Amino acid sequence: MMWKWEAEGEAKAVIVMVHGALEHHRRYGWLIEMWRSSGFHVIMGDLPGQGLTTRANRGHIDSFDEYLNEVKDWVHAAYEFELPVFLLGHSMGGLVAIRLLQEANLNLAGVILSSPCLGLVAAPSKFKYMLSHILNVFMPAFRMPAGITVDMATRNQDVRDADANDSLYVTKVSVRWYRELAAAMKLAFASLDKVRDVPMLLMQAGDDRIVNKHAVKEWFNQAPQSEKRYKEWPKCYHEIFNEPEREEVFEYAKDFVLSQLKAIGYAY
Repeated sequence: MMWKWEAEGEAKAVIVMVHGALEHHRRYGWLIEMWRSSGFHVIMGDLPGQGLTTRANRGHIDSFDEYLNEVKDWVHAAYEFELPVFLLGHSMGGLVAIRLLQEANLNLAGVILSSPCLGLVAAPSKFKYMLSHILNVFMPAFRMPAGITVDMATRNQDVRDADANDSLYVTKVSVRWYRELAAAMKLAFASLDKVRDVPMLLMQAGDDRIVNKHAVKEWFNQAPQSEKRYKEWPKCYHEIFNEPEREEVFEYAKDFVLSQLKAIGYAY
């Protein structure tokens, strides 16, 4: 499921955005409008089992590859504009972007990672971890509370209030979903040598209550990119594009995109 928003006036590039776990594209209305009003087309959708996708078992996937295949379709749709394409992934969407850089040969002008899910602050206990192995075999669709609240994600009260009444927000996830997420995080590190050399901006929340920022920094330090930037936003909670500082965060991301367009000699 995918939507397109076209830029005001002549477009400079296309931004393909990938949302995080539990959420959906409607939570990105502000960011979509910021890109669009700055001269960029935006393509975004809802990942399988989330948002407006019509799966019966919300919060469940059989394989993490379902996410990769879906986002590949979005990127190929972006090619139709015949403009440079940038991939922006938040949290689990950032992990999807990383796995795509490792597994797919996509033509990207750059990638922006926002607090990418490369490790969790509150990992399951050893008992729950072992139990998930067993349940993954016999009851893969068994769902449990996700254990993540919007208060952990952002300091923005307007966003918190909106999420409290959001019927599209996923509150329970399946055992298989968790096992696939854990496996994808491991592969992100194990396949570091496969990451394609695409210019990268990684922006990490400094006060992240969900993603382990030390795991993120460790991955970034090992990433083989010939051009990469790391920016930490000290006061920000996990959702840096929803935080009170979000305009500054957006401007930083936009500057990265504009600098890459200039580097490849693209006139806009």
